[in-house]
Amino acid sequence: MKIRDELVERFWPAEGGAPVEWVVTPGPVAYEDALRVMEARADAIAAGTATECVWLLEHPPLYTAGTSARDGDLVDERFPVHRTGRGGQFTYHGPGQRVAYVMLDLKRRRPDVRAFVAALEAWVIDTLAAFNVRGERREDRVGVWVRRPEKAPGAEDKIAAIGIRVRRWVTFHGISLNVEPDLSHFGGIVPCGIAEELYGVTSLVDLGLPVTLHDADVALRAAFENVFGPTATSQVG
Repeated sequence: MKIRDELVERFWPAEGGAPVEWVVTPGPVAYEDALRVMEARADAIAAGTATECVWLLEHPPLYTAGTSARDGDLVDERFPVHRTGRGGQFTYHGPGQRVAYVMLDLKRRRPDVRAFVAALEAWVIDTLAAFNVRGERREDRVGVWVRRPEKAPGAEDKIAAIGIRVRRWVTFHGISLNVEPDLSHFGGIVPCGIAEELYGVTSLVDLGLPVTLHDADVALRAAFENVFGPTATSQVG
């Protein structure tokens, strides 16, 4: 808890200013369109002509490959594959998964990328706690994990992935939280390059919780404000 409290203080803006714009787009958004809007917004934030923004959306089924992706981890190219500049390896996006693109100015907060990733993990962990799910971070595995002892001793499943990019100290890309996606779609890749049998993927619904995307959005916003500061509903563009 002490670590989380330090992150809360660290990632609130150092001075006053506009709240973070909070945008939720219903329905699937094409990956290329989202990337175009996200990069333009990040450039505008860096230039001082736009405020910080968090954009929540869904994508149609697709795979993205980060800068560390290995070709051999693409097992079955059943969905479109997008090569992207975010960190990390292969991941899946699709309906029932809440993607949150986080465009924040670290110069206003703290120019420390590793600490920012830890703050994103804290955000997800706090979100899961709203549903009485214990999410945990791992030093050797980025993302948020849930213990699954009912599967096997030591078994853990990833419930949220994290992949970011930082340009001119403005962040973009972000997190993906599995609410109720088709988990079989992860079978076309080695998610995040982790092939050990003890480590899989899960979702809130897979854990037996009847959580909707709207429920997740409410919890995400409350937890985000705890870690990063106030938000205001707005439109992306």
